[in-house]
Amino acid sequence: MNNTSKIIRTWKGWTTLENAPVYEALLVNDVFPTIKKKGIDGLEKVSIATKTKTDEVEFFLTLQFDNMDSVRAFAGEDVEQAYIPEHAKRVLERYEATAEHFELKTELVL
Repeated sequence: MNNTSKIIRTWKGWTTLENAPVYEALLVNDVFPTIKKKGIDGLEKVSIATKTKTDEVEFFLTLQFDNMDSVRAFAGEDVEQAYIPEHAKRVLERYEATAEHFELKTELVL
């Protein structure tokens, strides 16, 4: 990956129907504001998407970074390791242990 390319980091976690609003509020009001306060430069955007199923809610997070150095500042040298604070783990039923990274090629605003 080119260090000057924008990077999209993706990750998934699952929670119960009852805990979905709790987890979303935790992300919006605690997890990402805490990250911002730590001064992680280069984290440009966070998107939270959900898919409600019969007995659970799947969360799909995408984080946009300005380059891989910013991803390392956020995640550490093992950039594939998922970032999940302990208090967030308690609300999740299961989650991916790793995150994936993609080089952003094009964005179209239509």
